Formats: sequence, C-alpha cells, structure tokens
Amino acid sequence: MSDPTSPPRCCTPARGEPISDSRPSSAARPTAVGADSSSSSSSEGTVLLPGGEFLMGAEDAEGFPGDGEGPIRPVRLSPFRIDAFAVTNDAFAAFVAETGHVTDAERFGWSYVFAGFLPAALRRGAPRPGRTPWWCGVEGASWDRPEGPGSTLEARGNHPVVHVSWNDAAAHAAWAGKRLPTEAEWEYAARGGLDQRRYPWGDELDPDGTFRCNIWRGTFPSKNTAEDGHRGTAPVDAFEPNGFGLYNMSGNVWEWCADWWTTDHGTARPLSAPRGPATGTDKVIRGGSHMCHRSYCNRYRAAARTASSPDSSSGHAGFRCVSPA
Repeated sequence: MSDPTSPPRCCTPARGEPISDSRPSSAARPTAVGADSSSSSSSEGTVLLPGGEFLMGAEDAEGFPGDGEGPIRPVRLSPFRIDAFAVTNDAFAAFVAETGHVTDAERFGWSYVFAGFLPAALRRGAPRPGRTPWWCGVEGASWDRPEGPGSTLEARGNHPVVHVSWNDAAAHAAWAGKRLPTEAEWEYAARGGLDQRRYPWGDELDPDGTFRCNIWRGTFPSKNTAEDGHRGTAPVDAFEPNGFGLYNMSGNVWEWCADWWTTDHGTARPLSAPRGPATGTDKVIRGGSHMCHRSYCNRYRAAARTASSPDSSSGHAGFRCVSPA
C-alpha cells in the first residue's frame, strides 16, 4: 500500500514502483552520454556560510500544491560549511576504493536510466515504471556504469556521481567526515543570499539569454535540444556559481537531503534548525536535474522539492555534503 504522505512520482522513480515484467538484456552496449571534459578546475573545497535567518519555502504560481513548498516561513540556522560542488565520480571512486562500499544499485543489480540514453535493443526490453515510462530499469547500471553494461566514466570524472541512493550518499558523507545537508540548510545555500527569488541567481531563468543551469531544453521527453551545452550531466563546475559561490544548485542532478519527507512544517516561528520528522518512508531531494522541464517537472526552482525512497537510484540523482563551521 502506498504512503499517502509521499510526493507525486513525476520526476524521481522509486525503487519499489511497479514496473513491467520484462527484464532488460545485458548484451546491448549503451554509449556514454553527456561526457564533457572541457572544464577541468578542481572540485575540492567547501564554502563557509554564516547562517542566520532566511525565508524558506515559496507560494509560487509555478509550484505544485502537493509538494508542500509553502507556507513561506522564517528559519534560523547556525553557520555551517557546504561543498561548493556536488560529489564527483572521481571523489566517489576514491571512497569506494578505500572502503569497498557496494551501492544499492549494485546490490539490487539494476538502476533507472533515461530511455533516450540507451540503444534501441536495450530500450525495447527494459522494464519501465507505469507513470514515468521514459525511465528504464537497466540491469548492471551503477555509479561507474551510468548507462549500464558497456558504458564507462571516461571523460566524466568531474561530473556528479549518479546512481547513488540516499544510503550511499550518507555513507560517503560519513567517510568524508561530513553529513548530508538538512533541507533547510540546502535551501538557504541554494538561495545564495537572495531573498525569495525563484532561482539561485534571480527570477529570470535565462537572464540576458545566458544559460545558468543544466535542464531539459526542448520538448519533454521526446526532444532535448541541449542548447545549454549538455544532454546528460554537466561537469560540477559548469555555469556560474550563485552568490555564495556554490555551483549547480539548480539542475544537473537532484541532491539528497538528510530529512524525511513531510509537508507539515510546524507552527513555530521562526523555525530553528529544522530537521524534518523523526521517521518516514521517503527522503527529501532538492534542486532538479538535467531532465527537468517547465512543462512537466518545474522543480529546479530554489524552493521546489520532492522525495524518493532511501534505496532508490537513478541517472539524475547525486548529492553534496556539509560539515560544521
């Protein structure tokens, strides 16, 4: 029986979601997508944020009523450090090499890959969720084989790691001596010091015709023009950072947060360092991804939110970490 408090599954397929009975063949060889090695600057470093009080949430006409973005509420946070970039494939590889960590995708033997990134033979045989048929459950897809057997991380060392569950992200964060951000910390960081703006850089998606994020350009899900330069993931340092010096807080990959999902934000004002409910079935993810489009999943706005089960993984979800100030 589904959890009535869970968010709509429009953009992040959950591992327990019903799919067709057919199983994908591992014989087909998908090709790498989104590889872009043009940006080579370091993905190391954190940014110290001062904390304080900010207005969290939104009452946006472009939002989704069931997502619980509102009400707009004052939230008070202590100072903290946050990664300037999402965790990269290279960084996750170092974690796996040292710890031998086996991801949930590897443990289950499959993960979700966007159908458009697969060769026809693999796409035809792959099981798909009923509500999001552009996703294929691909046997062998994992963080180091993003499009399944035959794909590699070549030229994507500086791209965000994907096919990582909340469990995997939390394990990496602990290994690094960090943790996942609370949802409040994530939104405060994403806003970059701006008050109630729609995006981390302001209210206009492409100010002066300049692309500021990696999202779906064109008609979803049939045609992505890749006008912003990226069909799949982009390097973690692509595009301009926000006012706090943080990169890709909108688009590119969804980012796991520490909180269990809820739409009940309490009545205390201001909220002091909220951490969500003590238990739940889904974890919050924020920021949208390269597969978000205004016509369907307009969740690359700073206040937008959704969630998925802690063991779920896909080719458009990653994470970044925080640590004490």
